[in-house]
Amino acid sequence: MPSAFQFQCHFVLIFLAASKGETRYLEVRDAGEDEPFLLLSEDLKRELSAGQIYRRSLRCIDMLSIEGQFTFTAEQPQLHCATFFIGEPEELLTIDYDFVNIDCQGGDFLKVFDGWILKGEKFPSSLDYPLPTSQRYVDFCETGNVQRSIRSSQNVAMIFFRIHQPGNGFTVTVKKNTNLFPCNVISQTPSGRFTMVIPHQHRNCSFSIIYPVVIKISDLILGHLNGLFVKKPIAGCAGVGDFVELLGGTGLDPSKMFPLADLCHSFRGSAQMKIGCDNTVLRMVSSGKHINRVTFEYHQLDLQETENKKENTIEEFCFPSI
Repeated sequence: MPSAFQFQCHFVLIFLAASKGETRYLEVRDAGEDEPFLLLSEDLKRELSAGQIYRRSLRCIDMLSIEGQFTFTAEQPQLHCATFFIGEPEELLTIDYDFVNIDCQGGDFLKVFDGWILKGEKFPSSLDYPLPTSQRYVDFCETGNVQRSIRSSQNVAMIFFRIHQPGNGFTVTVKKNTNLFPCNVISQTPSGRFTMVIPHQHRNCSFSIIYPVVIKISDLILGHLNGLFVKKPIAGCAGVGDFVELLGGTGLDPSKMFPLADLCHSFRGSAQMKIGCDNTVLRMVSSGKHINRVTFEYHQLDLQETENKKENTIEEFCFPSI
């Protein structure tokens, strides 16, 4: 199997490793080929009439991109389970516990993670999240009825769970809420167009595309304040508080990816790049002093495009992995 597609397969061939009950948080490791999976696809999206609630059972390993009520009931001991939730880029997710019947004293757990964690790598990166990894988990066995509703900080979230006793389980309701200024995003599709705006906020935002892509930036405004453009140093982005970087790699965590290009000057026009990596990330770093904005579009890269160069195409990367 070509390595460029290995990362996509990791999302559907997932095996979750859990240590003993005293651990504070979990991570994900490699999977066996017989693990149950559900592809992240348009088939998950269904047109529902107004007021109708979509309901279905959860698998031990599952992925969902739709609102609804979801129930897991163990038919046998299930020790390494997780469900990945994803919304549109401009959405946040709320997970409500409707019913929980697990044996916390017997080693069961049910934890919500703010973001995704896979093979030990996190999104958003620890560098772009204000709390340490252990505080990104909400453990039902620790909070009980105190916190029955958890909202994500971006368009992805997940739950980890372990249930020993057949017949035990839980029901959750997942809702989507509008996010006026989306920051960290994982794209559901291999093509699209997006505008990222950071309005006077000291934060870093990443847009992750889990495909080899052609990405074209058509508009970049950095240091925009009261209608004026703040001049930037001529040489490179070193020491600049506001810039955009393009990253490529084979994992989920932007902080562990290879830097491909830095953009620290505002421009209007077109700058295109072909990135043949398994995962492509556009990351904006903002000092909070200005209004920063970048508009870009992307589509999945095919082999024929690797042979066609354009004048506005920056150096190509990662093509041996295709």
